[in-house]
Amino acid sequence: MTTVPPSQYLGSIYHPDCDYLEGVLEERNVGEVGHSEVQSALITYLRYERKAFWSGVEGCVQVKAERFRIPDVTIVRGGKPAGRIITSPPEVAVEVLSPEDRASSIQDRIDDYFAFGIPCVWVINPDTQRAWIHTPAGSHEVRILRNAAGDPAVPLNALFPE
Repeated sequence: MTTVPPSQYLGSIYHPDCDYLEGVLEERNVGEVGHSEVQSALITYLRYERKAFWSGVEGCVQVKAERFRIPDVTIVRGGKPAGRIITSPPEVAVEVLSPEDRASSIQDRIDDYFAFGIPCVWVINPDTQRAWIHTPAGSHEVRILRNAAGDPAVPLNALFPE
C-alpha cells in the first residue's frame, strides 16, 4: 500500500474524489443521477430557505491531523468557511447513499465526524426516499431533517417532490 503525505493529497485533484485516511487514499462512491439530484435539492433548499447557514457540496473537512473526509453536503452555521478546507466542526455532515455504499463504511465516516465534533450527521437514501439523523446519542429515521439545535429543518418532500 502506497501512502502519500497530506500536502500531496491537498495539492492534488482526484477523480473520483478521495478521502484521506492517515496517508491512504480511499475512493468515494461516484454519485449517480439520484445522488446528484438529492445533493442539488438540499443545497437549493438550504440556500433559499435557511439563509443562516452556508452549505457546500463535496467540500474537504479535516477531521483529524491526517484524516480528511469529503461529505456529500456540509452545513455550516453562519457564513462561508475561511480557507480551502473546513477545519472547524460544521453543524451537519450529510451523506447521500449510493448503491455501492456499505453500512460499515458509512459508520466509519459517521464515527470520524463525531470524533471531530460534528454534532449531527444526516444520511439520505435517494432510492428509497428515506433519511436518518445520527447523533452521538443515537440514530432514528425522520421525515424532517434537523440538527441537534432543531434548525435547519428540511422536510424530505423538499428533496423528493411528488
